[in-house]
Amino acid sequence: MQNDFTQAMDFRHACKIFDENKKINEEEMHYILEAGRKSPSSFGMEPWKFLVITDEALKAKLRPACWNQIQITSCSHLVVILAAIENVKPDSSIPAKRFNRRHLSQEQINGYIDLYSKHLAQTLSSDENIYCWTARQTYIALGNMMTAAAYIGIDSCPIEGYEKVKVEEILELDGRKWQVSVLLPLGYRVKEQSAQLRLPFNEVVEFIR
Repeated sequence: MQNDFTQAMDFRHACKIFDENKKINEEEMHYILEAGRKSPSSFGMEPWKFLVITDEALKAKLRPACWNQIQITSCSHLVVILAAIENVKPDSSIPAKRFNRRHLSQEQINGYIDLYSKHLAQTLSSDENIYCWTARQTYIALGNMMTAAAYIGIDSCPIEGYEKVKVEEILELDGRKWQVSVLLPLGYRVKEQSAQLRLPFNEVVEFIR
């Protein structure tokens, strides 16, 4: 069944070179970022932040720390997706605020915090473990943003090839609060995409009845 969503999936590819003369407008960029903002997350913690970079000098400064990939500087907008560290810790008060958005009683909030703390005891035991957990969740937002971009004819390329410490230093991040998870250049392709290569459906899907 072919529809707009599957057409977007067919359109999307890892764009290697963007057209530097074409820029994404504000409304389109907002649409893409909203797809990330509205993405699901474990316990509803929304453990992410999106830094949207259009400053050419900053993109040029980041490029050497991103394996010198041309996408970093040729893109219209560079989104740096951050994974939360401090905000997901029970004693930060942020989890309680997240739970309280449903206007629960204090007893109910305490119950959720207790469940959250016990269920994620190992996950929340160190900043390193927290990063592993929250960074995985940012990829839900990443996937939704890439598909949303493709839906309106905008290209993207997820970037995992970067030197984390250097990128965080350039962005002057406080690693106790936020750490870089993945980078997402967005823009318009220069060349037509190559054929999409994927394993056959039956090789990646197994029905257990």
